[in-house]
Amino acid sequence: MDALSRAVGRVSTGRWGARATAVLFVAIVAVMFSITVDAPMSSPSASDLPADVESVRVSQLATQLPGSRYNPALVVVSRADAPLTGEDRAAAASLAGSLATVTGSPPPTTVPAADGKAVLVTVLLERRLVDTDLTSMVASIRSTIAQAGLPQGLTAQVTGGPGIVADVSSAFAGADTRLLATTAGIVALLLLLTYRSPVLWIVPLFVVGIADQLGARLTTVVSAITDQPTNASSAGIASVLVFGAGTNYALLLIARYRENLRHEEDHRVALREAVSSAGGAIVGSAVTVTLSLLTLLLAVSGSLRTIGWTSAVGVVVVLVSVIVVMPAALALCGRRLFWPFIPRVGTDDPSHQGVWATVAGAVARRPALVSAAAVVILLVLASGIAGARIGLSQTEQFRGASESATGLENIAAHYPAGASAPAQVIARSGAEQAVLVAVTATTGVDSARVSDRGGELVQISAVLKDLPGTQGSYAAVDALRASVHAIDGADALVGGSVADTLDAKNAAVRDQAVIAPLILLVVLAILILLLRSLVAPVLLILTVVLSCAAAIGAGHWSFVHLFGFPALDTSVPLLAFLFLVALGVDYNIFLTTRARQEAIRIGTRAGVRTAVAVTGGVITSAGVLLAAVFTVLGVLPLITLTQIGIIVGFGVLLDTLLVRTVLVPALITLLGRRVWWPSRMSHVEAEAAAGAEAGLGVTAATEPVARDGVKVEQRQ
Repeated sequence: MDALSRAVGRVSTGRWGARATAVLFVAIVAVMFSITVDAPMSSPSASDLPADVESVRVSQLATQLPGSRYNPALVVVSRADAPLTGEDRAAAASLAGSLATVTGSPPPTTVPAADGKAVLVTVLLERRLVDTDLTSMVASIRSTIAQAGLPQGLTAQVTGGPGIVADVSSAFAGADTRLLATTAGIVALLLLLTYRSPVLWIVPLFVVGIADQLGARLTTVVSAITDQPTNASSAGIASVLVFGAGTNYALLLIARYRENLRHEEDHRVALREAVSSAGGAIVGSAVTVTLSLLTLLLAVSGSLRTIGWTSAVGVVVVLVSVIVVMPAALALCGRRLFWPFIPRVGTDDPSHQGVWATVAGAVARRPALVSAAAVVILLVLASGIAGARIGLSQTEQFRGASESATGLENIAAHYPAGASAPAQVIARSGAEQAVLVAVTATTGVDSARVSDRGGELVQISAVLKDLPGTQGSYAAVDALRASVHAIDGADALVGGSVADTLDAKNAAVRDQAVIAPLILLVVLAILILLLRSLVAPVLLILTVVLSCAAAIGAGHWSFVHLFGFPALDTSVPLLAFLFLVALGVDYNIFLTTRARQEAIRIGTRAGVRTAVAVTGGVITSAGVLLAAVFTVLGVLPLITLTQIGIIVGFGVLLDTLLVRTVLVPALITLLGRRVWWPSRMSHVEAEAAAGAEAGLGVTAATEPVARDGVKVEQRQ
């Protein structure tokens, strides 16, 4: 990686190389933005489980039945805590007739509630209506309701599958623009505060912003070629990750460049050395994030696979942009880009005497006490994971109120709790009676009836006693499956929305068990290659895992006690783990690679103090910026994305301000040069290690060199 960084630095920072790089970049941008392709898109609410999952198999078999032509939308007509009057029931019947003319489908059916407080109108929509067509049809139904002139106090809410899809689509309308604008605004503000220059912040923001759009365009092209669908959620996460990681890489490179300008008159030489010295850490960090994201391709969940490859594409694009294009831009602009605080040769580097130098010294004086205190804090935060509920029901997906979610709750208040989402059992028609008896007798089932039949198949709808998405509803689905699977020759399968959610939860458990360890192995392997050590990588992995557990624990506690969220979504633990491990290791890579460079020169303990002092400011700025960028996910309407944003944002701050600043330096100080085992640095003097690592051998010298902070004489 160091050789690659040196080669890139020589090309992109030269007088003609910088100009050629800029011209080539503009040409690539022009070509990519001129390409127009139609990429497949998936709805954020659609099931994305593999074809062999039981609920998906039921959906596929249902297409062979006559009733599969229609997708029922539910309209619940009710008054708040009051029985319906005769006028209300007549209005509901009239509304059903009006809706029939809107949809052009068979006349809606009406079912009055036993308590006399509601009427449920089932409106059949053509199943061929998807995405914008389905959303438009639901909008027409709602418009018809608004113009129906219902009696005062009588409400009609559209829910069911079509209502939920329409609400999700409407919630995401314009969200990508809001997300991009908010992210760019926050990045611009924080870069301006970091650099205190009216012009310098423009370069990294421009390069990263263009990289984000290039990544999005490339993702669209790849999606069209491979027929892999994307969606608004994955695009939002990818955009946030590109902005966060890209600006982090830019901050590190510019910080090293500014440091070199205090020792080198030629800004191109200073920039070339910055790319060479910081490039390895940046490339290593980006490779870590990219490979960690690609482990999601092994997930059962299609949405996780989509997030994995789309985000990986974005990270690769922003890496190339920061490591190649940004040095060219900096080279063309020169030293004046830092105005009014232009670094001059001979001026002192304030980082060596700043707050982080003080922190490093305090940690070095009492490393054991500091380590113990930091670990205790992290363990206390991690205890918030205990008793965490995983999985959100259909009514719990939105951060704010939605008509479809409120409608489902209204149905549950007046009808059997599971009436809005009955389980669907498909079996061979010859076993119809046996399956119906078994379904009716199953614990957790309120009622069952044959709802459709065709050819050799029969469909039985089972209304559950518990609200969809609750543990009781999941237990009823498990019991149903056990009952009908035991019937010989029935080939019965259980599906429906509750079964689909249960299968998604089971898939999430499997994905966490398989992918989380794989992420750790990938990160560990990269750290070993970067640091040429076994002890330091294991140490860093342990601290990042502890930090991740603390962030998820604190996040869960805040969701329950502060935000009122009922549970963690099924995908949140794994995605939070991935981002926190991959991005958390970033800062440790930045710190420890600098510590290793300094250790070769002045010894491990002194080296880590210097590394904390000189990288503290830039890493803290990068962490605050990345945390702020991830919290921007809160502008999107789904609780899932809000939870990811809060957990990752808090975790990045925790890693930046406690783990990287305090815990890791304290542990390295305790271990001393042994942290580099088994490399030569772990058991020879500093200069000897430098010679060995460079492959040059050890030359005689009489100059005193530092070894773990102690000066020693070097001999032949």
